[in-house]
Amino acid sequence: MSATAASTVAFESRFATELPEMAIPWKAEVVPDPRLLVLNEPLAAELGFDPEFLEGPEGLPLLIGNAVPDGATPVAQAYSGHQFGWFAPRLGDGRALLLGEILDADGRLRDVHLKGSGRTPFARGGDGFAVVGPMLREYVVSEAMHALGIPTTRSLAVVATERSVQRETALPGAVLTRVASSHLRVGSFQYARVAGDIGLLRRLADHAIARHYPAAAEADNPYLAMFEAVTAAQASLVAQWMLVGFIHGVMNTDNMAISGETIDYGPCAFMDEFDPAAVYSSIDENGRYAYANQPVVAEWNLTRLAEALLPLFDDDEERAVALAQDALGAFRQQYSAAWLAGMKAKLGLDSSLADDVASPLIDEVLGILQEGRVDYTSFFRRLGAAARGKDEPARNMFPEPDAFPAWAERWQALHPDADMMDRVNPAYVPRNHLVEEALDAATDGDLEPLRRLLEVVTDPYNERPGVERYAAAAPESFGPYRTFCGT
Repeated sequence: MSATAASTVAFESRFATELPEMAIPWKAEVVPDPRLLVLNEPLAAELGFDPEFLEGPEGLPLLIGNAVPDGATPVAQAYSGHQFGWFAPRLGDGRALLLGEILDADGRLRDVHLKGSGRTPFARGGDGFAVVGPMLREYVVSEAMHALGIPTTRSLAVVATERSVQRETALPGAVLTRVASSHLRVGSFQYARVAGDIGLLRRLADHAIARHYPAAAEADNPYLAMFEAVTAAQASLVAQWMLVGFIHGVMNTDNMAISGETIDYGPCAFMDEFDPAAVYSSIDENGRYAYANQPVVAEWNLTRLAEALLPLFDDDEERAVALAQDALGAFRQQYSAAWLAGMKAKLGLDSSLADDVASPLIDEVLGILQEGRVDYTSFFRRLGAAARGKDEPARNMFPEPDAFPAWAERWQALHPDADMMDRVNPAYVPRNHLVEEALDAATDGDLEPLRRLLEVVTDPYNERPGVERYAAAAPESFGPYRTFCGT
């Protein structure tokens, strides 16, 4: 079925055309009776779509790949990946399709991509489908991340398929339509390298440079310059995750985007009580991707990317390795600088404050948060009131109130900027108990809790009356939390 989208959006197939060795043309499974659950109207308009068209009988098939727009060549993308440290040479989109690329209102090229659209040749025994809960989780969390100002793929729509999908129980099926700067991953480069085709590796790198880092093309060593840019982007991204207490949950190399966007929201969560060892993913049994490990894993993943790119850095392997090591050496400094600058802002401290003054203060407050099992998001938001002279809301969060005042006295002596703190410390994040509440209700057919949650978390810095429960910690009855990837 062809669709000439009445909204004049022109699709392209650059990835499919330029990298055919990494793209298997494929069709989404037909959905006889699609039903729209949620549509991101502002994003639709940003992409040039008429929201009314997407909601209608021609638009819904486009959102699930059953109507293929002119110019589009839906493909399953090939990539490799280290999954929990173990290398899999052939992963790829087992239940996903890249519909194509479009130019948004600002002239940026964006991927339009499906999850849950059916089995592909990369399915590896999976059924290729997705269910309502995990697809809505990605919608909620990715849009919350966007509202927080953190680079991310975004969610355009979730469409119910009315298909029963077997997991631990039978659950209602759904397809997520998401948008990204691209879906190029560390695993994409690993795939090209393990194929032993240096020409393919070079074309993939050229594609990535044109797509994301055009300035690298002018460098003396364009491929090294691209790698340096990816390293800087990841250092900044992971620092931003850490600052808001976000835990990705499954930082495999196939889940690290070259663009520096957050991608593949599976068993993700926002940290409740501050705990560097926090793990929510049910499959991360050894804590490889725990909160505090995320910068270490990012550097590990970048090392795998460097290994894949070595033949492009220099014909001499020894020189190539030396160049890679130098470039990788920048990550820790870049990450530390981004994180420290962010923590200074969270505490309302002037950016010019000496690091040797700020760092002990930061370390101490994180220590007392951990010891007191204090809610991470609420503490920093309430600290803004303390900067205005109202200590009680923050002080009362500690089981031993004496832990806070001694630290607060030294902090307040630095004259923290409360307004700056309110601009960077969110009042609302997708709290795990509220996400589960909304997903459970949506799975049962009630979308109202989801709509209310989205309204709040997509305006995270604007504290307002009437939504206090969205800023509150989980009740004790919620118990230990575990997330699942939904496959």
